[in-house]
Amino acid sequence: MTIIELELWELALAGGLVVVLAACTIAARLGVARPLLVAVVRMAVQLSLIGLVLEVLFKSGNPWAVAAMALVMLAVAGREVTARQKRRLCGAWGFGIGTGAMFVSSFAVSLFGLAAVVRADPWWEPRYAIPVLGMLLGNTMTGVALSIDRLTSAAWDGREVIEARLLGGEPAREAVGDMARDALRSGLIPVINAMAVAGVVSLPGMMTGQILAGNSPADAVRYQILIWLLIAAGCGFGMLIAVRLTVRRLFDDRDRLRLERLRG
Repeated sequence: MTIIELELWELALAGGLVVVLAACTIAARLGVARPLLVAVVRMAVQLSLIGLVLEVLFKSGNPWAVAAMALVMLAVAGREVTARQKRRLCGAWGFGIGTGAMFVSSFAVSLFGLAAVVRADPWWEPRYAIPVLGMLLGNTMTGVALSIDRLTSAAWDGREVIEARLLGGEPAREAVGDMARDALRSGLIPVINAMAVAGVVSLPGMMTGQILAGNSPADAVRYQILIWLLIAAGCGFGMLIAVRLTVRRLFDDRDRLRLERLRG
């Protein structure tokens, strides 16, 4: 099957729709035209640059280059998690907890998928490792950011309730337990919703890409199912780790609430 190549002017034609949208937001005085256009430019530049990097990476097949790329992706994802917090943890904890949770969950789940399920040879084959890790990191990043943000905001707003429960003799984990569970649910909802409508309301990105590349729909479906299973596991484990570590950071060794460790 011959792949239809896209020219720059064709991409510009599609971009014209976003320019029209930006004009409509200006007319409606929504105040989002500038962020929208900046996001479009950033997206185009970033994807163009990563395309060049991946071409070199795929040709070299160097495992150290793959590892370096993975660490860069992890660092950027960790920064995004920190930036999305309304009330983030002070110091290196704000970056460290989210990044550490994603490292443990996404890297472990990606390794399992590549080595035990896909059985790529070698398991760090760039054409498999980078896309799989990228999809897991992207989704886990969203889940971890949502869960931490929900937990820290709930702890800040409900500090009187937490203090009352602590005074009633409850340990820290129980005093904040309802908030932690709500935080985990809020982080898992996007993944659950996306899996629930996959194939009915939407065709996921990996499946669509494989079909456009000429692979059979049956093969594309199997790979997409695998990716969603890995994403669900990566997001779930990442959020469990992040919420658990955040709860520990919100209290000291004597189970006292330490909201001064948060900053707006």
